Amino acid sequence: MTTTAPRVDPRVIALAHYASRAVLERVLAPHGIDFLRSVTLRLTAVADRPVERAALVAEVVGAVKVTEAEAHRALEALMGAGLVSAEEPSHVHATDAGRKLYATTSAETAPVSARIYAGISEEDRAVTGRVLTLITERADAELAAAITRNS
Repeated sequence: MTTTAPRVDPRVIALAHYASRAVLERVLAPHGIDFLRSVTLRLTAVADRPVERAALVAEVVGAVKVTEAEAHRALEALMGAGLVSAEEPSHVHATDAGRKLYATTSAETAPVSARIYAGISEEDRAVTGRVLTLITERADAELAAAITRNS
């Protein structure tokens, strides 16, 4: 276990992200879904009512920084697998199978997450959360400005 940590910088953040994502991908793979589909499924599975399709796509784009086309493909793949359904064209919801898969992968991920976060104090986690939230907000603002400049 590393006891002296480097200062937070883009590389440190990226290494933590990709290591965590690789762990999650290993949990998801046996269930036939990938990271992007799991993010999309989660947003429908935790909703207490059907989700507007356009809002769902926008939320996936904003969270994962993929294109709208990629978010739509993930949603269509979930629909094709019977994990998400659309009773009306503009709204979607997780099916029973989708909610079950989300619950299963969440349960399988929980003990892994517990091991990863074990021994990290609540104070350290709170500081890290504040710092990462600020970095995310600033990076999102930079991305929005770059998109605006290039439009």
